[in-house]
Amino acid sequence: MGQPPPRPATPLSPRRRSLGARVRRCVAAAAGALALTAGLITVSPAASAASLTQVTGFGTNPGNLSMYAYAPDALPAGAPLVLALHGCTQSATDYYTHSGWPEFADAYGFALVLPQTGSANNANSCFNWFEPGDSARGQGEALSIRQMVDKAVALYGSDPRRVYITGLSAGGGMTANMLAAYPDVFAGGAVDSGLPARCATSVSAAYTCMYSPPDRTPAQWGDLVRSAAPAGTASWPRVAIWQGTADTTVRPANATELRDQWTNVWGIGQTPSRTESLGAGTTLTVYDDPSGRPAVQVYSVSGMAHGLAVDPGSGPQQCGSTGAYYLDTICSSYHTARFWGLGEDQGSGSLPAPTGLSVTGTTDHTVSLKWNAVAGASSYAVHRDGTRVGTATSTAYTDTGLATGTGYGYTVAAVDASGAVGRPSPGVTATTSGFTPTCHTADNYAHTAAGRAYQSGGHTYAKGSGQAMGLWNAFVTHTLEQTAPGHYILADSGCSS
Repeated sequence: MGQPPPRPATPLSPRRRSLGARVRRCVAAAAGALALTAGLITVSPAASAASLTQVTGFGTNPGNLSMYAYAPDALPAGAPLVLALHGCTQSATDYYTHSGWPEFADAYGFALVLPQTGSANNANSCFNWFEPGDSARGQGEALSIRQMVDKAVALYGSDPRRVYITGLSAGGGMTANMLAAYPDVFAGGAVDSGLPARCATSVSAAYTCMYSPPDRTPAQWGDLVRSAAPAGTASWPRVAIWQGTADTTVRPANATELRDQWTNVWGIGQTPSRTESLGAGTTLTVYDDPSGRPAVQVYSVSGMAHGLAVDPGSGPQQCGSTGAYYLDTICSSYHTARFWGLGEDQGSGSLPAPTGLSVTGTTDHTVSLKWNAVAGASSYAVHRDGTRVGTATSTAYTDTGLATGTGYGYTVAAVDASGAVGRPSPGVTATTSGFTPTCHTADNYAHTAAGRAYQSGGHTYAKGSGQAMGLWNAFVTHTLEQTAPGHYILADSGCSS
């Protein structure tokens, strides 16, 4: 297979495999068995401690990967499991240090596995997301990662129904492929600055996907997932998509294609259920399944380049530390964990889930709920977007202090006299009335990729108002003001919001 012209090394560069590389793979594997990585301990699979630990003997390992894991002390059986895949030029230790995932493993109680590749597999230590022999079900690196899941479940007693996977850049591309190949293994995933599942099957196609992804229809993208999954698959993982609007390594159009792919897989179309601002220039677009639960969420970070969004600090929604490809914007790991339902009270009590949860009213800043009583309940715990926000002694509750024009998801659980929380109810969603205008300054390409504008005939137009903005895909910067849901106007002379 011919190689593309030489390019500067990027955190997503495909491998250039040769006989020498194959030899180095064997040498590196042998050397790795003898050497201790700085700050890590190589142990037998039976050991577990609250530090990053290398786990050996996790299977046949056809992809020549290394397995590292972190399990908080006193982790109970039945806890969730998260796999986190590093980007190119990175390592398991690097991702563990910067991504923020260990902080939430401690806070929310789950085991964390960090697969690691190296230069013996790929010149830039990338996961080989573009190689069919490494990214298909039952083959190469994909099978090695699958074997790590089995080993972690056995070691830590993790709940096999609550296994999740996330990855950055090449790790994001591999994450998308793992979700497609193993929908029976993963309950959810997050693709950070990554690529659609099965976007590329060669080196040259990998560069095309990175810089100018194919504009396939949602059905075509969805078919790639369905053909990778076991025949007859009817249940799919919930997918979070993170993308910076100023990413020049993995173009923002990849987030749009990922959105098209996974909404099609879920059969829910590409019309958002709601959109909200999370701060730090981040816009969240939600696509609910027929039951009203978020199935696909797209997080667009205005002005962010290629990397993982982190937000160093000690706040409950902050995490991680900055570094190469770890960018100080917003804590993506926190929002991803909450999207998956990590940190929610899973209901250790014996009381059944309340029935009949419904929204009885909304205002600009409140949502009112009601539900049916549960025998034996002394109170009820109310959760908003996975976080407990209140307790009710009756079968009604009003949530206050909310943002205008914003969608929220709710569940409620019965609490017995000892304080044990029962199973949560099916969720409902509610959107407050009113609308808070927002301002967005970016180039035409970024506005279009974020859904604030559209392109036609090589030119860009503001969504809703249709105002002309100039040439498509050009470095022309405009400020758009969102004056109503899905309606934007040019505000270069000043944005009232």
